[in-house]
Amino acid sequence: MTTHATDTDSPQAEHIRNTERARLRALVEGDIAQAEPLHAPEFQLITPIGMPLSKGEYLGAIQSGQIQYLMWEPGAIAVRQQNDHAVIRYRARLEIVFAGHRVAPADYWHTDTYEHREGRWMVVWSQATAISEMA
Repeated sequence: MTTHATDTDSPQAEHIRNTERARLRALVEGDIAQAEPLHAPEFQLITPIGMPLSKGEYLGAIQSGQIQYLMWEPGAIAVRQQNDHAVIRYRARLEIVFAGHRVAPADYWHTDTYEHREGRWMVVWSQATAISEMA
């Protein structure tokens, strides 16, 4: 029997969107205690420059101030969910300080995979792609 991805307007899809928004708030606020359980142990981020960061590297960089989000404003979040797995995609405006250097506000595409574990949704993989001004 084949199951289909849920409707993007389902209550489960909205719960996944709210989880992503809570994760973004925690990252912008530098609240590692809130961010930690929203990231799977094997979480990996691929940055816009292609650099892979583990959960420890990413959250550690935020905690130390190496990465500081000044703004992260997501647009509409598309959700494709099937059983305990989901993929989300959205465009966002970010402003960040990286290694003491302020990066001008810019737009990025974000694609994240989520899994439902231990009674909650958590992000497993995340990839950000810079949007060129010509796009």
